[in-house]
Amino acid sequence: MLNTRRLSLLRDLVRTGTIAGAAQLAGCTPSAVSQQLSALEQEMGIALLERSARSVRLTEAGRVLVEHAHRVFVELEAAEAAVRAVSGLRGGRVRVAAFNSVATGLIVPTLMAFRQRYKDVSMTFTEAEPETSMPAVANGDLDLAVTHEYGRLPKPDLQGLRQVLLHRDRLLLAVPPHLQRAGQTTANLRDYADATWLSSLPGSGFQAATELICRAEGFEPNIAFRSDQYDLLMLLVAADFGVALIPALAAAPRQGVTYLEVTQPTGLTHDIHITTREADTSPAVEALSSLLVQRGITG
Repeated sequence: MLNTRRLSLLRDLVRTGTIAGAAQLAGCTPSAVSQQLSALEQEMGIALLERSARSVRLTEAGRVLVEHAHRVFVELEAAEAAVRAVSGLRGGRVRVAAFNSVATGLIVPTLMAFRQRYKDVSMTFTEAEPETSMPAVANGDLDLAVTHEYGRLPKPDLQGLRQVLLHRDRLLLAVPPHLQRAGQTTANLRDYADATWLSSLPGSGFQAATELICRAEGFEPNIAFRSDQYDLLMLLVAADFGVALIPALAAAPRQGVTYLEVTQPTGLTHDIHITTREADTSPAVEALSSLLVQRGITG
């Protein structure tokens, strides 16, 4: 590959018309310029300059090379400007994903705030669960994902990824009217082994929290109703169809539903993270991460 430093000296020679002029522009000695131009000719394998005692001028090969060099430096200058724009958040992009239940309350307001501050950074958003979004971040198809995982369950593969904890939520047991007991505020999941359960879709991956948690407690839950919408799950609980594990953030008051603190198993949490690539130093990703942390999650 051609040495851009030598190409620059050749271009300076054309601008000034002399070796001494090129040396002055480059801030070096005429001897150094001559050595570098000779090295460029050796690199190309053809004479680029016609030298005489009083002057130096381009050969046809030299003229062609300078024409291309002009285009090369225009592109290099454009590349430098684009990189500086990205570093100053005056350009670039950020590709974001998040799971459904935080998209409305957290992601949309944060993306709006980001757009107001950094109008020239393009954004894309995809609703996705962690089993989809985390591999997409790892392989470069996404830049940032808001993901979740559950305490006491196996941790996802974080090789090449970096996580920042946004919120640690409690998991509550939503109990329908026919299973409610006066004054009850806590629950042992094993006591509900024979109950009908409601859970999210699908029955695998991170969404299988109900199945995995119950199995860890020694029983297989009878899941008869499934939905990814917590409002619908709570409507079904209120209608006396069964029990459901619900993050506290989603546990809105509803007539007919009682929310119980789970005391067994202990450490039953729903952890929400910002997930990015470990090696990614994009200013846009850092700025969006900072906004997400500032806005936080309440509940």
